[in-house]
Amino acid sequence: MIKNLVLEIGTEEIPSRFIPDALESLKKNAEDSFKINRIEFKDAKTYATPRRLVLIVTNLSDTQSEQIEEFKGPPLKNSYDENGEPTKAAIGFAKGKGIDVDKLTEIEVNGVKYISAKIVKESKNTLDVLPDILKNLISSLTFPKSMYWESNGVRFARPIRWIVALADEKIIPFTYGKVNSGRKTSGHRFMGKKAIEINNASEFMDVLFDNNVILDQEKRLQKMKSLIANLQKDFEGNLEVEMDPKILEENLYLVEYPVPFAGSFDKKYLEIPEEVLTTSMKKNQKYLAVRNKDKAGKLANYFVGVSNNMVPDVNVIREGNERVLRARLEDAAFFWEEDRKIPLASYVDRLKSVTYQEKLGSVYDKVMLTRKLAAWLCEKYNFNDIASLVDRAAYLSKADLVTNMVFEFTDLQGVMGREYAKTSGEDPRVSLALYEQYLPQTAADKTPTDDVGAILGIAERVHIITACHKVNLEPTGTQDPYALRRAARCINEILFARKYNFNIAELISESCKINEVNDEVKNKIFEFVRQRLLGQLKEKGFDHSLAVLGISVIGDVPYQALKLIETLNNVKNNEWFTNLINSAVRVKNILQKSSGGTEKSINESLFTTEAEKNLFAEVSRLDEPVNKALEVYDWEELTKMLSELSPVISKFFDEVMVMDKDENIRNNRLALLSQCNKLFREVGDLSVLS
Repeated sequence: MIKNLVLEIGTEEIPSRFIPDALESLKKNAEDSFKINRIEFKDAKTYATPRRLVLIVTNLSDTQSEQIEEFKGPPLKNSYDENGEPTKAAIGFAKGKGIDVDKLTEIEVNGVKYISAKIVKESKNTLDVLPDILKNLISSLTFPKSMYWESNGVRFARPIRWIVALADEKIIPFTYGKVNSGRKTSGHRFMGKKAIEINNASEFMDVLFDNNVILDQEKRLQKMKSLIANLQKDFEGNLEVEMDPKILEENLYLVEYPVPFAGSFDKKYLEIPEEVLTTSMKKNQKYLAVRNKDKAGKLANYFVGVSNNMVPDVNVIREGNERVLRARLEDAAFFWEEDRKIPLASYVDRLKSVTYQEKLGSVYDKVMLTRKLAAWLCEKYNFNDIASLVDRAAYLSKADLVTNMVFEFTDLQGVMGREYAKTSGEDPRVSLALYEQYLPQTAADKTPTDDVGAILGIAERVHIITACHKVNLEPTGTQDPYALRRAARCINEILFARKYNFNIAELISESCKINEVNDEVKNKIFEFVRQRLLGQLKEKGFDHSLAVLGISVIGDVPYQALKLIETLNNVKNNEWFTNLINSAVRVKNILQKSSGGTEKSINESLFTTEAEKNLFAEVSRLDEPVNKALEVYDWEELTKMLSELSPVISKFFDEVMVMDKDENIRNNRLALLSQCNKLFREVGDLSVLS
């Protein structure tokens, strides 16, 4: 048994954002590869620092497990003649499988005997197989961006400088690019030895730790958090570090040994909008913000950074970082002052010189078309009281894109629109809308809190989807450069959260009219949006068939599709609902197989049983109220009526033979079922739930 296997890919610093996915991929690929190669093992774990990706596998079998494959050949009766000699069929089958014909055996499948070939795959020593496995594991890793180095055409996130490949004390020999595997690794860039020889894989992590590399990222994270907590004790006042998970993860993969430090900046910068400060600290410098618990969590003039070097005087690191941050905050303060010298509305005309997309014109053109669609939404759905606010917000919606601040800090679009609108004296709801138009930005993000921003956000996203489809920029496969899938998803999330009964088909039609889009493209957009809705409903945990049913009934109004599915989901396990679905299936099947009678009018005098009379009465009674419930989206009332219909139609099938010998009675019953089916179609094809 091989107790410990280590593969270390030593590199130049890999970007921190690449590492989490690389770790997951390395682990999965390793497990799959060992399984395919029939090598048993206990567990496989992956670790990383900016300079190394590591796989450690324990308790590997010394040899591949035996594998016997059995192949079914021709029928036995065709494989041997009357003298028991193999026929051409048997000889050809044996030759094709690479075995002697006398090694063929028999198997029986479904009562028929066949000849078969059993092939035992050779079991190699694990040490002989590992070189190819490990080399392939390295080449299988992909990154958002890879680079070539030297001249051998090998790609990786960053140049590979060394490879450790050990099975206990033995080197697993292979070459990747021009780097030979071996037992030499490197310690911390500043606090460790440059070249370290690993005698046995079991000592690998300890040797690295002795050279100031905490390889295990979970232990490195705990170390980082513990040291930050110690720093926090030294702050003046009731302050706490904002332990932002994203910033912690970035720092985790920027260092091999975390050395947190605290710094501060001039309080005058706190007059700048908070998001400007946190963006500068987090995105550019990877700092953790510090907040004042006594002031409702407002930003304090401190920050915490994480160094990768334990220097004798930490003040040197602190002062250097304070100097860098001060320069950035000075720039932000300058932009803040300069941008506010003119009102936000003065920036709108500048959008004419900013291209949105070469086939779609400028950002100004996009704003004006979105404005038209937003105005239509307000009129259509009776938002007349805020129509002027929506129009103003739409007009100003992209003005901040041409400000100095957003040009420098692009992540602040919307945030600066809100802040500059406030200082320009715009209505507070307009100011808020300039920020909330971008919500939600991710699946779990918050949605707009006010109608002005919500309507603007929906209008813009529908316009983008329409305009991009118009010029053939719709998503293809994994490519979605204009984030149309996300736009469609966000539209639905806003509709759900704000409980808007917007008809998305009518909204798309109006957008197509504004953008002069033909019917073929319009229908393509309908299907695109409907597929996004189906996916979202399934993500919420609803069965595929239930989601399909809801969309077939009221898919043009996504919020009501959600409410209908929620209502049906609550009753789907009730006995009456199961019986109703079974009845709906029987109705559909009988009508599909029948040759006539379904279009005839119902003659009550031909009813011969109480079950027929009761079903006719119930279907007739429910026709108008069911349509009314569908019209006003009263799904509770609809399910109540369906629950009343269920036992009546079940009794009909229990007591009545539809296909009666008498043609008139048979056709009358088929006509009755046709009326039932019409009612079922109004509430969706329930048979899809069977």
